[in-house]
Amino acid sequence: MNKTPLTVRPHFLPVSLQLDRRVPLAIAFLFLSTLAAMIISLGVGEFFIPPLEILQTLLGFNGDSDASFVLLTLRLPRILVAWLVGVGLAIAGTIIQSLTRNPLAEPGIIGINSGAALAAVSLIVIFPGVSVAVLPLAAFGGALAVTVLIYLIAWQGGSSPLRLILVGIGFNLIAAALTNLLVTFGNINQVSQALVWLAGSVYGRSWEQAIALVPWIVIGSSVAWFMSKELNGFHLGDDLAQGLGVSIEVRRGLLILVSTALAGASVATAGAIGFVGLVAPHIARQWVGNVHQGLLPTAALMGGCLVVVADLIGRVLFAPLELPCGIITAILGAPYFLYLLIKQR
Repeated sequence: MNKTPLTVRPHFLPVSLQLDRRVPLAIAFLFLSTLAAMIISLGVGEFFIPPLEILQTLLGFNGDSDASFVLLTLRLPRILVAWLVGVGLAIAGTIIQSLTRNPLAEPGIIGINSGAALAAVSLIVIFPGVSVAVLPLAAFGGALAVTVLIYLIAWQGGSSPLRLILVGIGFNLIAAALTNLLVTFGNINQVSQALVWLAGSVYGRSWEQAIALVPWIVIGSSVAWFMSKELNGFHLGDDLAQGLGVSIEVRRGLLILVSTALAGASVATAGAIGFVGLVAPHIARQWVGNVHQGLLPTAALMGGCLVVVADLIGRVLFAPLELPCGIITAILGAPYFLYLLIKQR
């Protein structure tokens, strides 16, 4: 009796977890798009700077001119902060969507951003003049406290993704109410600063703030990428995640901690910029699929590009007046959220 020889697949992952071939193309496209948006943003404004002069200044051949001050002191740190914030929010959103298996979930909706905002506004209103380097720590503490409470209340012999979302929505409302209470009874000077911050803006951001944000984004995104296998498992469901060797509760808690750190530091630096954590991962998932080895860098570049472009639009749309980039992302993100809501029924 003849037997058909068994063949071994060259990949141990199922087809749904194969890395999409479009990942390099998507990354290259987003990188070039972000670079183009940054160059345009560096040049436009009340003080226009031609592209050639931008290149000369960045290379150090135009160090004593007014263009050098405008580029290196005012515009470049602002653009870098916008990009870093977009990266952090996009990766945090990707993690939350995978853990909850819900494309409508993001740090802002389940309360993480609101916890960070509450802590940061409390610091601004109650302790005026505090160093900008302390804000990310305070925001991370606020986001972590809310996250722990959400996790504990949602725990019933396990952490159900649906319970995490529902409890998170409740804490989101509570934190937002407490933030409004602080704004209502705070000193007018600190309240004005807090209101601008709550709108979500990178206006006036300095090198100090950019440098303070870098470690949070680098470490958080690195941990997230190294846990791509776990995220793949969670996206397929808890049962399949266990089949892939994922320790469910420990890894879920660690990934929520990473998402909290990324969202908290981003919100502390640029304020409550909404919908980036929702839109960027969803668009990236449509482009490159659900495999997180490719999804995470694609979503990160998408988020960075979105915030840089939103800041550019806010600067030039009603110049010389500037709209906070958080307003622009809300104008673009809210209709997209409704579209997803209708599409997901």
